[in-house]
Amino acid sequence: MIHLCADTDIEDNSARGLQGEGYNLIAVRKKGQLYLYNNRCPHRGIPLEWMPDQFLDHGKHYLQCATHGALFKIDDGHCIAGPCANDKLTAVDFEHRDGQIYLVG
Repeated sequence: MIHLCADTDIEDNSARGLQGEGYNLIAVRKKGQLYLYNNRCPHRGIPLEWMPDQFLDHGKHYLQCATHGALFKIDDGHCIAGPCANDKLTAVDFEHRDGQIYLVG
C-alpha cells in the first residue's frame, strides 16, 4: 500500500490532487464521504485541473474538467455534461487506516 495523505487533509466539500510514485489522483470529500479517482478526463486523457487543486465547479456540486467544462458526479464519477457525457472517471481503491489514506493495489 502507498500512503497518500492524512484523512484530515481533505476537508468536506473540497478536492485535492495527489501525485507521486506513478499516480495522479483526485481525492474529493462530499457530505463526509471520501472518493478517489484517477485525475484523467475520459474525453482527452488529460488532468482535470488547470490550477492545483481546482477540481470543483463554482457551486462545489461536481468535479469539472477545466479544459472542456465536462461535469462529473462526485459520488460515482459519471459525466453528466460535456463532450464525454455518459462516460465516467475511473474510481481508485483506497483504505483508511489510523487516520491515514492509503492507495490499495
